[in-house]
Amino acid sequence: MRARRVLLAALGLVLLVAGCGDDQPAERPPGAATPIVPASPSVQPDPAPSPTRTSRPKPRLRPEPTALPAGLRRTTGVRRVALTFDDGPDPTWTPKVLDQLRAGRVKATFCLVGTEVRQHPELVRRIVREGHQLCNHSWRHDFELGRRPVAEIRADLVRTNQAIRAAVPDARVPFYRQPGGRWTPEVVAVAKQLGMRSLHWSVDPQDWAKPKAPVLEKRVLGGVRPGAIVLMHDGGGDRSRTLAACPRVIADLNRRFGIAPPR
Repeated sequence: MRARRVLLAALGLVLLVAGCGDDQPAERPPGAATPIVPASPSVQPDPAPSPTRTSRPKPRLRPEPTALPAGLRRTTGVRRVALTFDDGPDPTWTPKVLDQLRAGRVKATFCLVGTEVRQHPELVRRIVREGHQLCNHSWRHDFELGRRPVAEIRADLVRTNQAIRAAVPDARVPFYRQPGGRWTPEVVAVAKQLGMRSLHWSVDPQDWAKPKAPVLEKRVLGGVRPGAIVLMHDGGGDRSRTLAACPRVIADLNRRFGIAPPR
């Protein structure tokens, strides 16, 4: 019985040793190359990027100005007030504004956008023919023009004046107005070099937001002081409410102060 137990134990030991050997890698013959295991797809190196053509970077804009620069015309300098109309000439609204001014026997300043001048030169001729003043208001009403490179500012203003003088060859353009009032020292300097003073305003009734005519009238008539420059619009959208406010605004301001373009 004891001999049988010894025999079984010896047999189990042999089996155990054989089983352990199955888990071990087979020994390579001397000088055999180490097998190469393919890398996992998740660790494959990224392919080299194909060369691309780089576009010319756009010129950076200067930072947004935090205050109005020096050299702006904000009053007429006399008791009389000035009416200014921006963003035209517009074939719908400019003729009607001109009719209102003629009825009130007063003169105004029209701040003209070059692209509109090019499309409606006959309106520029009428503005000049009826004795009103002209003002350059940039080529395409670019709010950011004052922050662009100086050469770009100059080209814009020159192009607008050329369009105005193509309509009226001997036209005087004594003023420039920056769209949105976003003035910079650079745009003021360029306008001065081109013989134009920078025309700002002192009363803005925000007619571009299209408040009702009584609201416009109240904002203008309540905000005007001697020498004020009033900002309104004859282009850039529906100006029916501005037009509706004009008769009372013109009559009241002319009676209290007189109306004439700034000089």
